[in-house]
Amino acid sequence: MRILVFGDTHIPERASRIPEKFMNIIGSESYDVAVITGDLTSSKVLDFAKRIAEIIYVVRGNMDVLDLPSSATFEVGRLKFGVVHGHQVYPRGDKEQLQDIAEDMKVDVLISGHTHTPDLFRDRAVLLNPGSMTGVWGGGAYSTYPSFMVLEVERGRIRGRLYRLLGEEVSVEDFEF
Repeated sequence: MRILVFGDTHIPERASRIPEKFMNIIGSESYDVAVITGDLTSSKVLDFAKRIAEIIYVVRGNMDVLDLPSSATFEVGRLKFGVVHGHQVYPRGDKEQLQDIAEDMKVDVLISGHTHTPDLFRDRAVLLNPGSMTGVWGGGAYSTYPSFMVLEVERGRIRGRLYRLLGEEVSVEDFEF
């Protein structure tokens, strides 16, 4: 199962579009599921996701006015996934609080956003944050690079790729849990 994971696009308020280099990568692949961590801020992003994946899990971010759920769960094989935006924790991205949310949701993997910075972490649960697909400012003290993730889930294992746009070059980092 291939899963596209992204969020914090803030289109059109902070960004006009998803970077073209990302669109080329995404368009050359197929996905079973798309997971959006919130702060879409327009239905255009949701429409985009519906064109590239049959199944969509999307949650409401603190900047969204769309009628979306605050959390979502789904299962792939032996793994249970949870999705939240991440504005539920302070300070932003606090791993202990995110681990607690994963435990409360009874999930093996928690996908969140809000920080606009990609992150991979494993303790009681696997925590995945794809960062901001457009790389827009997210309220923190620093700028971020555009990023997203692609997961392949098979036999209870996750193999993933983190894509970052660093200037004109796309950087790819492989990971496995």
